[in-house]
Amino acid sequence: MKTLLAGWFSFEEGNATAGDLLAGDLTCEWLEQAGCSYDIALAPPFRGGVDWRSVDPQKYSNVVFVCGPFQNYKRESEFLVRFARCKIIGLDVSMPIPLDVWNPFDILLERDSSVGTQPDIVFLSRQPRVPVVGVILVEPYREGTTQVADAAIHRLVKSREMAVVTIDTRLDTNSTGLRSSAEIESLIARMDVVVTTRLHGTVLALKNGVPVVAIDPEVGGAKIRRQAETIGWPVVFNVDTLTDETLQGAFDYCLTEDAQVKARECYQQAMKTVQELRDQFISVLGCPDESQRPSSVHGRRWLQDQWQGNNFEEHNLLQVWKLQNTLLKERQKTRRLRKQIQRLSQQLQNAPDSRIQRLFGKLGHIRAKVIKK
Repeated sequence: MKTLLAGWFSFEEGNATAGDLLAGDLTCEWLEQAGCSYDIALAPPFRGGVDWRSVDPQKYSNVVFVCGPFQNYKRESEFLVRFARCKIIGLDVSMPIPLDVWNPFDILLERDSSVGTQPDIVFLSRQPRVPVVGVILVEPYREGTTQVADAAIHRLVKSREMAVVTIDTRLDTNSTGLRSSAEIESLIARMDVVVTTRLHGTVLALKNGVPVVAIDPEVGGAKIRRQAETIGWPVVFNVDTLTDETLQGAFDYCLTEDAQVKARECYQQAMKTVQELRDQFISVLGCPDESQRPSSVHGRRWLQDQWQGNNFEEHNLLQVWKLQNTLLKERQKTRRLRKQIQRLSQQLQNAPDSRIQRLFGKLGHIRAKVIKK
């Protein structure tokens, strides 16, 4: 007789996770090692297997429920009733209800219960790693044939197993929750391969030694192709000549060690050229020589340090801001006083003699304040 393997992957809307499936795969290995034939109970969206609600329970001597919490709810109760004549084994399950109150299993090898806890069996699971691929797409724009490029990338992603990470490099608005250039570059640097239709997707990947499949979305090629050719990166395509076969071959190459070496070489070449450009830029500015230059501070990073409370006293920045704020307030007071003078002058033109004297006194007092300002 057979063993039926079930878990939360056996129930529609069972919230089955990667852990449930890994535990199920590992249990299959153990059943095979034991020489047991078995069926797996699966429910949509998982394909294959059997439906535990329709199989004949008499076909099975053992029923194994693996992984996840197991409680005295409707679905669990229906499952237990259907296979009540089988030996039911609970493997790697969590038992929230104390065992002295409820334990429906004939044999329980729990992950945790009121009696004890042991490591999850997924620690023993083994499976091949898949490449982690960053996909960086440019938004649609007039000169670009982005729909064609995006469709080709979609077909590539669907054609094989890979862990896809969508990366948005925009910072005016960001669809993936990234908040700074440092966060974006740090994420790109952790990819195995990047596939992109953005220039700086290409640049930031190669800068960090990550091979990149660069697709120029403009017919005939434009800035992305020119950039790749300038630094010597070979994996660049024009959208109008792109085919699925060449894209697959390029992706395979980017997974190799040779591609990683080439990416680092391109970065080194680009860095030398940009350093020369930096020197040229500085030379055309006509700045004083090195000995006469003030100590340089990276503006944005330095300003962030100020808000963290560093270097305020050293640069006297706080004192300057305080003086500017005081000056602004004094100017506002002066404007208010001048308006009062104008208002009193108008009142003097129509006021009786007795009141004129009082208004003149008040006007003189205000003018004295303005002069002091």
